[in-house]
Amino acid sequence: MNDTPSMLLSRLYQKWSGSWPERCEQLPQSGSDRRYFRLGHQQITAIGAFNTDLSENLAFTTFTRHFLSKGLAVPTILAEETDQGIYLLSDLGDTTLYSWLTGLREKDGFTSEIIKRYEMVVEQLPLFQVQGGNGLDFSVCYPRAAFDSRSMHWDLNYFKYYFLKLARIPFDEQKLEDDFGRFSRLLLQSDGQYFLYRDFQSRNIMIHDDRLWFIDYQGGRKGALPYDLASLLYDAKADIPDEVRLYLLEHYLDKLESLITIDRTEFKKQFYGFVLIRILQALGTYGFRGFYEQKNHFLLSIPYALSNLRNLLAAGLLPEGMPELYSILNHMVNKPELLEYGQKHINLTVSVWSFSYLKGIPSDPTGNGGGFVFDCRGLPNPGRIDTLKAYTGNDAPVIEYLEQQEVVSEFAAGTQALVGLTINNYLMRGFNHLMVSFGCTGGKHRSVYLANQMKNYIENKFKIKVILNHREQSLQ
Repeated sequence: MNDTPSMLLSRLYQKWSGSWPERCEQLPQSGSDRRYFRLGHQQITAIGAFNTDLSENLAFTTFTRHFLSKGLAVPTILAEETDQGIYLLSDLGDTTLYSWLTGLREKDGFTSEIIKRYEMVVEQLPLFQVQGGNGLDFSVCYPRAAFDSRSMHWDLNYFKYYFLKLARIPFDEQKLEDDFGRFSRLLLQSDGQYFLYRDFQSRNIMIHDDRLWFIDYQGGRKGALPYDLASLLYDAKADIPDEVRLYLLEHYLDKLESLITIDRTEFKKQFYGFVLIRILQALGTYGFRGFYEQKNHFLLSIPYALSNLRNLLAAGLLPEGMPELYSILNHMVNKPELLEYGQKHINLTVSVWSFSYLKGIPSDPTGNGGGFVFDCRGLPNPGRIDTLKAYTGNDAPVIEYLEQQEVVSEFAAGTQALVGLTINNYLMRGFNHLMVSFGCTGGKHRSVYLANQMKNYIENKFKIKVILNHREQSLQ
């Protein structure tokens, strides 16, 4: 049987640190198929990455070493096994710029403290674009070495097929393709010889030890300077006020002028074209992940993106000469069904429990009847194995044992499919609570492991609040 990602990464961690990890916790996935784990022994932690796309791994590790040589704030590669698709990175914690600003903004709005942090970000961006691009091996870029005409058409067609089609927005395909051609030719007038980070947004910027750190640049390539600034300032759910965007644009240009000579007027003229293509690309992602893959949390960003488009259209800032595209955009920003996404999706909380049948099924404090109860006693029991009985389902040895049991994987997938169907239904109906419980003999191994898997699944797919309760472990 093939080794699991957690086992592969645990062995790599042991080679690097000299100790087997005491914990190997899978982190919630974002929009990609890469899988990340936090591994630790005592106070020594690392982030483990597993990715079967070896070309993408090569781009990331090559860029990382180059950026480190330029003194840029990126994670350090601690160890890697390229043939296995695994590597270890320095642990930068869990606080992204987005999570940090969300916490502050909910209390006090878009404060001066948030603006100062964004000033620091836009001061770092030109360093990646100009200094980071200097001497970079662009031959490893994946899937494309430059943000050229083909790349642009990929993004525009992604928007067309995964957003317009799935959102049932009417359009004339030939007229739209003609507009796409005019649009890409316009964008290609910008100098495309710099490093284009590609996904420069608040979720890919970490705050650790009160410093900014930058991650997820493996999709980088040659491109024009305005694209990354557009990605940052029009990051949908960051929801930066327009007056702050204008201020940060000027602040960015001040820093950029210290590195290269630019025409500020021409840059601003080009900027809003890149804002538009970035918003369209993002909408394609929201459509693919949300409409097609049914990951509802991506749909929550749609109203923010449409609000940005509405304001840009009203201000007359977008490029001219694309009548079919403009007709489509005006239709989108006035479609009620798209504007309402997220209004009913905010209040659902899922309580996930592990328990021992010997001590009874957990009661539901909301009075809704207890939701799902899954019996794990028919699965292989680590408690009957001498070397595993002292551990719990939170510990790496038990996790590795259970992940090697095909019946456990099938059980987990089945329970997740059932719960996922109900969550989708509850979200659409505006319900606010669901309870999911896993029971085994002692409430220590199988139920704990499967409750953890369910929590990760729900947070990854739905991005809603999950409360995890290991009842028997809490009673010890």
